Amino acid sequence: QLVESGGGLVQTGTSLRLSCAASGRPFSSYTMGWFRQAPGKEHEFVAVRRRFAGTVEYADSVKGRFTMSSDNAKNTVYLDMNGLQSEDTAVYYCAASFNQFTITPDEYSYWGQGTQVTVSS
Repeated sequence: QLVESGGGLVQTGTSLRLSCAASGRPFSSYTMGWFRQAPGKEHEFVAVRRRFAGTVEYADSVKGRFTMSSDNAKNTVYLDMNGLQSEDTAVYYCAASFNQFTITPDEYSYWGQGTQVTVSS
């Protein structure tokens, strides 16, 4: 089970931290991804942490502004979002995949409920 938290309404240029708490197996045994979905759009890849290796990759749209990190003791992954822009407004989801590495939403087996991030100017 994955449970996200930390969303909210913020102003342009500010920051938010999203959390994704995993229960059951250690998250390190999954490839963990962050995705977002804006109204009327498909799920968009944001960031991914490779299973076991732990290396992280980002979508070009968030590179340099967002950071994905993790805490093994808490079995939690985070998404630190800085310099938020209106185009970052979306429901953010964390997801878990058994694949070694994937940014394709259909290849993720487990999804959280999502947390809304709204950026206003």
